Amino acid sequence: MSIAIVTGSSGLIGSETVRFMHRQGMTVVGVDNNLRRYFFGEDGSTEWQTRELMRSLKNFRHHSLDIRDREGIDRLFKEFGKNVVLVVHTAAQPSHDWAAREPLTDFSVNATGTLNLLEVTRQHAPDATFIFTSTNKVYGDTPNDLPLVEHETRWECDPSHRYAQNGIDESMSIDQSKHSLFGASKVAADVLTQEYGRYFGMKTGTFRGGCLTGPGHSGAELHGFLAYLVKCLIIGRPYTIYGYKGKQVRDNIHSSDLVSAFWHFHQKPRPGAVYNIGGARHSNCSMLEAIRIAEEMTSRKLSFTVSDQARSGDHIWWISDVRRFQTDFPDWKFQYDVRSIIKEIVEATTERSGAAVSR
Repeated sequence: MSIAIVTGSSGLIGSETVRFMHRQGMTVVGVDNNLRRYFFGEDGSTEWQTRELMRSLKNFRHHSLDIRDREGIDRLFKEFGKNVVLVVHTAAQPSHDWAAREPLTDFSVNATGTLNLLEVTRQHAPDATFIFTSTNKVYGDTPNDLPLVEHETRWECDPSHRYAQNGIDESMSIDQSKHSLFGASKVAADVLTQEYGRYFGMKTGTFRGGCLTGPGHSGAELHGFLAYLVKCLIIGRPYTIYGYKGKQVRDNIHSSDLVSAFWHFHQKPRPGAVYNIGGARHSNCSMLEAIRIAEEMTSRKLSFTVSDQARSGDHIWWISDVRRFQTDFPDWKFQYDVRSIIKEIVEATTERSGAAVSR
């Protein structure tokens, strides 16, 4: 019996991973205590996703465990032992702003929780592949020092710079920059995951994501900008863009494309590997461009304001260079671009909200 343990199993990437691994014939054990509700209120709650996974997947087992509960996590891993062939760790506190409210909570979830999982995997399932969803925020605000050029609807990297064509690669320094407390806690988890691969020889892979998105996202104001933007558009809620004239650029990767990358890595893991992963040049947009696309698809207008106050440590321009991953795993391909991603989010949000969108 092959067991996959997925933390944050009711979140965007976690639930996508659960369904994918279930289709591969694995028994999937989900770990999720809906801490997103504590972080973000009802907008962020993943309870609906937990119910759907339990209803629809025969070989799925849900455990309402906190990854900070060292003893509880140890008991779970001990129960399944070496039958665990894959651990996908997606559970996290994911917001810049929220981290500043409760730094100890943020660090305990993101850093200590990751350490707990790495250690119990080493003790009970040392041959398992361990995949960690890190973030591009480990680079802090260093990307803002790039030579950026303002255009009508977006910022762009100056064409003469080496990152302009393909985006930012893994050689960018994570040092001497402003990370936000969230970014700092994710740096700790990121480096710990690498070290368990390099020092102990575990099959760890660290994926530094751009904007991870898709129809399964429980978007909230402080996290999940595409999903929350569409929700505001559908239900008529005002939306605020923080800083940079709304021209800040994000590369957006569909949860399905990311989980496909996880699967490719699991087939041939490279211990201690680190990959920037996002929509790259294939799938990116500015805030203003995302609004325009969503408005076109729904025939609605979003009520939004642009604040002069940017979020601390936020990126003006981020495009992931995914060529390292594509070199190591040449069979992996993108299936979604920005328009197809937004289309799916619009459809899913409309269905969940019960709103009628004129087409």
